[in-house]
Amino acid sequence: MSKSPNQKLKLLYLLKILMDKTDTEHTLTVPEMIKELNKYNINAERKSIYDDIESLKTFGIDILCRKSKTYDYHIASRTFQLAELKLLADAVASSKFITEKKSKQLIKKIGSLTSSHEAKQLTRQIYVAGRVKTMNEKIYYNVDIIHQAISSNKQISFKYFEYTIDKKKRYRNDGNLYTASPYALTWDDENYYMISYYEKYESITHFRVDKMEDIKILELKSHNEEINIAEYTKKIFSMYGGEEESVRIQFDNSLIGVVIDRFGKDTVTYKVDDNNFMAILTVELSPPFWGWIFQFGNKARIVSPERVKEEFVRCVDEVKQGYE
Repeated sequence: MSKSPNQKLKLLYLLKILMDKTDTEHTLTVPEMIKELNKYNINAERKSIYDDIESLKTFGIDILCRKSKTYDYHIASRTFQLAELKLLADAVASSKFITEKKSKQLIKKIGSLTSSHEAKQLTRQIYVAGRVKTMNEKIYYNVDIIHQAISSNKQISFKYFEYTIDKKKRYRNDGNLYTASPYALTWDDENYYMISYYEKYESITHFRVDKMEDIKILELKSHNEEINIAEYTKKIFSMYGGEEESVRIQFDNSLIGVVIDRFGKDTVTYKVDDNNFMAILTVELSPPFWGWIFQFGNKARIVSPERVKEEFVRCVDEVKQGYE
């Protein structure tokens, strides 16, 4: 009787079976392993299984044997714990820039890093359907091309679009290509952005990656510009650019955590009285910044500069007029 072509792969298939079928809650006996190997048209004897298990353990696979009425084997530890995989899967599911279709594919791949039993538990607890997701399937390729351009210090060209009131694409810049020097990719307000030097404006600006199309790497070296990405993103609210300004804002003490979360522990603050503190913040004045201040009601007050106070009051008055 001729041997199966898979016979030489017995050790690899045994590892696959243990990885897929076992975990701390699910084990396999040697007879069960032999039965699983038979499904791949591989014959095995009990002694050879014991030898194979020892070989896998010598190789570094963490296989434990639980003794009861039988000898039950399982994979005791993996690169990722289930809790870590749940964290990764939930990050994928909740990311707006990843489409629903791609989210399900990625979560399935994440599930392959544990046993099939734990993978079922993983997919039951992660919900993708119904969450707001991007509709641009090419975003993953966009990210890859942008990373390539950054690594090779090259400029890129691309088209950039927005949606019209009837939910159709409209290309900005009259449909002409943009040319920019990409510096970094950053995550803000649930969207992916490319921070770059924009040749047309000769300044640092950003573009939403899911609104970029037809990206091509050019044979032009990137414009060299010193930029602190962390500082740049800290002062821009919802990636909405505006005039940079240093402002003094008085906050209720209950908001110290909010200020630290947004601007970091190095933010300059000092006590005003028992109930309030002052923060000196460098921001870009924009509607999202006004909205950020407004959400705190009387617990946040712009103190200076005077023109920033006046601009904020004017913005509030305009909103109020819209309801009159």
